[in-house]
Amino acid sequence: MFWFLLIAMVVVVAAVTLAVVGGGDGEVLPEAEPEGLVDPLPAARPVGRADIEALRLPVAARGYRMADVDDVLARLGAELAERDARIAELEAALAGAQAAVARPDLFKKPGEEDAS
Repeated sequence: MFWFLLIAMVVVVAAVTLAVVGGGDGEVLPEAEPEGLVDPLPAARPVGRADIEALRLPVAARGYRMADVDDVLARLGAELAERDARIAELEAALAGAQAAVARPDLFKKPGEEDAS
């Protein structure tokens, strides 16, 4: 049994050595094209929830491709900043409208008395 295991080990080591060292003149693995985003985020309209749920980032050897993740995060950050600015603008306009309604004297003409 010992001799059988020893011979088997020598054959395996020899096969691995030949595969690594004597791989031939050609390239062992052809150069593969890097995988890209299949459906990137839409450029012509704001990003919606369905766009985020449908987004699939390509996988690389050590996880996700850093450039694709950075692009998606930059786009989402810009969209969130735009929405935050728009929300702040609308809240300011609403506060101004509420202040105008809270002061009924703003709608009186000069020289008009309060009838109450």
